[in-house]
Amino acid sequence: MNHLPLLLKREYWEHRGGFLWTPVWITASILILTVLGMLAAEVFRSHVQVHAGFSLDELRANIGANDMAEAGRGLDVVQLMFGGVASIGLFFVTFFYLLGALYDDRRDRSVLFWKSLPVSDVATVVSKALTAVLVIPAFALVVSTAAYVVFLVIATVWAGVHGLNALPAVLAAHPLGIALRIVALLPVGALWALPAVGWLLFWSAFARSKPFLWAVLVPLIALVANAWLGLMGGPHLTSTAQLAAMLGRLLFSIVPGSWIAGGKHFFGGNWAHGDDVLGHLDLGRSYALFATPDLWVGAVAGLALLAAAVWYRGRRIESSV
Repeated sequence: MNHLPLLLKREYWEHRGGFLWTPVWITASILILTVLGMLAAEVFRSHVQVHAGFSLDELRANIGANDMAEAGRGLDVVQLMFGGVASIGLFFVTFFYLLGALYDDRRDRSVLFWKSLPVSDVATVVSKALTAVLVIPAFALVVSTAAYVVFLVIATVWAGVHGLNALPAVLAAHPLGIALRIVALLPVGALWALPAVGWLLFWSAFARSKPFLWAVLVPLIALVANAWLGLMGGPHLTSTAQLAAMLGRLLFSIVPGSWIAGGKHFFGGNWAHGDDVLGHLDLGRSYALFATPDLWVGAVAGLALLAAAVWYRGRRIESSV
């Protein structure tokens, strides 16, 4: 494991385009759309005022300290939106990175070179797993936070042009606090994502060709077979909904924030019921997931799959394609 820092650098060097530039271009697009929206509002400001039902003069005259505090809270939500949009793009980067992590160097036979180095298969697999659960989210966090700071500058300047002092709202926001809270939650997300990380790396190490089809079709076939057996009255593993939740975690637990619902409603949670968005990042609520069997059963399964990936890494030298 002494080579782990160098192996992590190798992953970055080989995949910098996905790890770094994907969130950069996504957040840059958000900023460009924001500026275009402001320019459109300037061009059609009279129409905007009529349809919105208020004017900037009324806003300047009636805004108070409580309004600025609420605006700061809204800016915290905007910061989460920047990170969320960037993370959605990085989900696809992570998914295909893991599928190719142990397969691509067999396909081009560069695995022979890497095996000639004094680096164990365990260290190689661990470096790729850590890249998926820590390095990639870290890039998303840094880039999205930087983009959010640029957004604050743009919004403050635009408001200042119209005679509005947005600094009290900016000072009422918590950009550093939100970023630090997300950093503190990385271990929760990493453990929750282990089943998907192990599953995708296993097929990357095992499949001689088309690891994507193996990783996706096996859960789908299992789900359809279980549902068909249930309809036919035959023996089946569990209900379709429960099996779908378990199999879904094999593919989608690397989705940023998928642990928020605690495994009860994988993509739903309580978002639709109007719960406080920022409250979902409360450390006490999130760390309570450590006391649930869903987290640890999935983590053990993920570690078992990673062990299988290490085993096949030592025995699969070339792919057929």
